[in-house]
Amino acid sequence: MRGRRDRRRRGFSWAHAPLFRRGVGTILLSIPFANAGCSGHSKPAQESLIPNPDPMLAEVGAELFTTYCASCHGVDARGGGPAASAMITPPSDLSRIAARGGGVFPESSIARLIDGRFDLPAHGSREMPIWGTCLADEIPCFATGDEVARGRITSLVEYLKSLQEP
Repeated sequence: MRGRRDRRRRGFSWAHAPLFRRGVGTILLSIPFANAGCSGHSKPAQESLIPNPDPMLAEVGAELFTTYCASCHGVDARGGGPAASAMITPPSDLSRIAARGGGVFPESSIARLIDGRFDLPAHGSREMPIWGTCLADEIPCFATGDEVARGRITSLVEYLKSLQEP
């Protein structure tokens, strides 16, 4: 009886538990780590690095893309829109953003690039319009122009995420 009371006074310790004294606890604790290096996969599959797009936002983004982006980037987002030939720098293939980034889709960088309001003028001119201003139409009584712009840019990013190819 005295041993049990002493254990309660000192607090519980796994080292004093009967299973651990017999070594079973060590075996149980090592099971999760046993498979860590034995799976044969050193890197997760590329598809798992691109987060799943929100289907509702991607649908809204598809409409915005057709309205604002397809004239340069093309309906398929590969850079072959009707206005592409008139540009000094050809529009990017937007279906390969993740492939160019090593399988990672840089959501915040893409959103910032689309927005364009935060780029420094010292970094040179940009042929792409500053969509943050264009997409900021106010919706009376519901939101400010900045909130509307962020929502639309997020929808565009979700749509671009849905187009990614390996």
